[in-house]
Amino acid sequence: MALPTGNPATARAPDKLSLLRGHPLFRQLPPAVLERLGSYMKRRSLLRGATIFAKGDPGLGLMGVLKGAVKISVPSADGRDIVLNIIHEGDIFGEIALLDGHPRTADATAMTDCELMVIERREFLPFLRSEPDLTTQIIEILCARLRRTTEQVQDVMFLNLPARLAKAVLRLAAEAERTTPPRKVTITQLEISQIIGRSRESTNKQLRVWAKTGWIRLERGAITVVQPNKLAEVAAEGAEFDAS
Repeated sequence: MALPTGNPATARAPDKLSLLRGHPLFRQLPPAVLERLGSYMKRRSLLRGATIFAKGDPGLGLMGVLKGAVKISVPSADGRDIVLNIIHEGDIFGEIALLDGHPRTADATAMTDCELMVIERREFLPFLRSEPDLTTQIIEILCARLRRTTEQVQDVMFLNLPARLAKAVLRLAAEAERTTPPRKVTITQLEISQIIGRSRESTNKQLRVWAKTGWIRLERGAITVVQPNKLAEVAAEGAEFDAS
């Protein structure tokens, strides 16, 4: 669902070129080239929970988060979501379909009210041909995400629940530091259970154990890491198959 015209969140949204200037993929471009790329950008405002695109939709463009957070997920065979990635402010997504023109490989959902920028594939590909160094950088982003997905699969296979959860919480806290208070992760317990591939009940139980010991603080829709060293120890010590 799109935000209505005149919504205060829209008025506070950053300049559309700020994402380009701050992103490693684009910030080395000369100002004139950035301006040209910015002229192709369109803005899109969404409320929390809105579907940005669904798996199988046409891959029509590249997207970037100007404000908010986006969940990338795929449905499992039993109907539950498996969360592959959380895209934060200043990051881009949708680059796979942008390059190959094939349908989207996952769902994208607004985790919060979002301001997005969109560059359509038909406009970005000619621009990419004129800036070949960008192609290499996009490939590097794809490789990094592939490595993360591989690591995520390994974690599901070989780490016990506490280690898997500790590792996920620490990674999400590090990724969110640019836009939230230090060590605070804006995420529901259902969403983090989908990231680690365990039930919401077992995830909630482990989080409450850590909250009682003072390692984390639980809030509605958020987790704050109080003692990251303790979670790091759990992540390091749990590299064993969880047969429970």
